[in-house]
Amino acid sequence: MHLRRLDFLFCVGLLVFWACGDSSDGTPVTVSEESSSSIGEVVSSSLSAPESSSAKSASSSSGKSVVSSSSAKTVANSSSAFVSSESQKPATSSSEKAAESSSVADLSSSAKSLLSSSSSRHSGLDPESSGESKSSSSAQKPANSSSDNGVCTKCDSYTAADPVLVENGGKGSVTTYGSVTAKETSLGGACNYGQTNIQYYAAIHVNVSPGDDKGPWDGGAACGGCVHVKAKTPDGWKEVTVRITDRCPDANCGVDLGGAPASDIMGNLVGRYYGEWEFVSCEGVKGVWGDSTSIWVKEGASKFWSIIQVRNPKDMVKKIEICGVDGADAHTLEMVVGTENFWTVPQEILQTDKQYSVVVSYRSGTDDEWILKGSELAVPEANLYLYEHRK
Repeated sequence: MHLRRLDFLFCVGLLVFWACGDSSDGTPVTVSEESSSSIGEVVSSSLSAPESSSAKSASSSSGKSVVSSSSAKTVANSSSAFVSSESQKPATSSSEKAAESSSVADLSSSAKSLLSSSSSRHSGLDPESSGESKSSSSAQKPANSSSDNGVCTKCDSYTAADPVLVENGGKGSVTTYGSVTAKETSLGGACNYGQTNIQYYAAIHVNVSPGDDKGPWDGGAACGGCVHVKAKTPDGWKEVTVRITDRCPDANCGVDLGGAPASDIMGNLVGRYYGEWEFVSCEGVKGVWGDSTSIWVKEGASKFWSIIQVRNPKDMVKKIEICGVDGADAHTLEMVVGTENFWTVPQEILQTDKQYSVVVSYRSGTDDEWILKGSELAVPEANLYLYEHRK
């Protein structure tokens, strides 16, 4: 019995020597901590567990199961089976010795497989992360959102949510307040344009979150600007360009379309759609012009008080400057607080027939210039057309 144990220890010693010794070309073999601990478990279990014929029988089958595994844990578990103590009978037959020798050889082969697998992982070639598993992971990547064709179902039932600001525009709810059948023209809305001939118009959101006033409306500064809107429909994205003439009445509104543009996008299925919008110039856009560009003077104006607005502008107005044609008496007008889309004219300008240059700067960067008398800006409801007051 002791001789057989020595034979076994000799075989295990050869195994340890092979695992920790030199490679076939004379260079040292690097054994991972995982592999070393597994081999140590085999030796420790072999020294401490009693031998039995059942253990020898188990060693043969467990050694074969080790060959099919690449993990150190499986080797450790198999080595425990190799020395299991189900029976305490001493083994004396030569056939049992042959079985023991065979199982050690199988275990040695398993250790080689383990070392090879461990070495591959340390070199960055993990066999468990290559091949089919990589292909499967790649196939599960989400599709590129830029390929969105805008096709949707139940498109008119988009869930109401706060609009989201993006660079030069936004995204969120697209709704309608006009008749998609009558397609009436704009009545001017909160921008105070009055009756117009503008067919393609809309309201823009005031807030981002309710009551924060962080939307593009900005006290009427958005008035007159144009917005290119696209919305998801059952037929994919549909697009339209509109002029801002009003502010949204809905807390979750993004862009609220008038009749004609709403019909172009929604047909007769009106509702709340998902859309995206971008501010653009109005120049050359059909349907957004009600008349020629002009300066309109508010009713009630006099030589003591007057406020003005630009109607049918090229884009939203960013600044209005008035300066004497001789270069003196220059003023930058202030936007009126409370009366949206109007600018206050200094009183001293209203009381003179001196010639002034009125320069209107737009968001898109193109200016318009009027040459007129200061007193003309004191006439109630005067409509001073650009084409009549150029140099």
